[in-house]
Amino acid sequence: MPSHDADRFTRGNALDKRVRLGMLTPSSNTVLEPVTVAMTGDVPWVSSHFQRFRVTRISLEPDDLVQFQTSQIVQAAELLSDAKVDVIGWSGTAGSWLGQANDETLCAEIFQRTGIPATTSVLAINEILSITNCRKVALVSPYQPAIQRKIIENYAGLGIDCSIERHLDDPGNYSFAQWNEDQIADLIGDVAREKPDAIMVMCTNFRAAPIVDRMEQETGIPIYDSIAAVVWKSLFMAGIDPSLIQGWGSLFQNVKPIAMREGN
Repeated sequence: MPSHDADRFTRGNALDKRVRLGMLTPSSNTVLEPVTVAMTGDVPWVSSHFQRFRVTRISLEPDDLVQFQTSQIVQAAELLSDAKVDVIGWSGTAGSWLGQANDETLCAEIFQRTGIPATTSVLAINEILSITNCRKVALVSPYQPAIQRKIIENYAGLGIDCSIERHLDDPGNYSFAQWNEDQIADLIGDVAREKPDAIMVMCTNFRAAPIVDRMEQETGIPIYDSIAAVVWKSLFMAGIDPSLIQGWGSLFQNVKPIAMREGN
């Protein structure tokens, strides 16, 4: 991993080394790969590399929960490590209903098996909410009611009120990508009317990231998308200043990861 010297967040230093972001991807996801590549497209020394593992349906049924076994995800991470990536991000949101501890355990296991630091969409979002001190956070997702309730319950345990919410009752996972940007904008607009501290979009196969910048300008409320969150955190962990990402929402410009804010 690149050093943590204070001057590592300069364009000149970044040009000295190509940085490779590794992303773990649900097998039926068709959104996060093109969005991640587009998001980092203006930072030519950063490239994104993907490894899939099987995820086809989202529910709390045992047969669906087993898709997110740590062993399966770690096996995919080991394959991704062959590409000598600088960081491994799990670009998925299962931790929002399985709990933050699940993702913390996963990242520790990935690091133990590959020697590569890891993060997840959910850990990144939770860090963002902590940094910004958001306590009333609207939740937008395509998920079924049982999943949505579990997410709200888990965030309540973190002291975050997600009772302002909209969801689509879609079992997914492939079908999540079929909802268009206008439909997602309607969901975001609905929750924005209730004036939360922030809005989080929980799903990495949902076409929210491309409209975040526009919807923030329309609503005046920060929007934290799960694809954007893991890119934000992965860039920092790989030694790249996230503020180099332009046009994808206020997250990249306004929120500094904890270690970066402390000058470490």
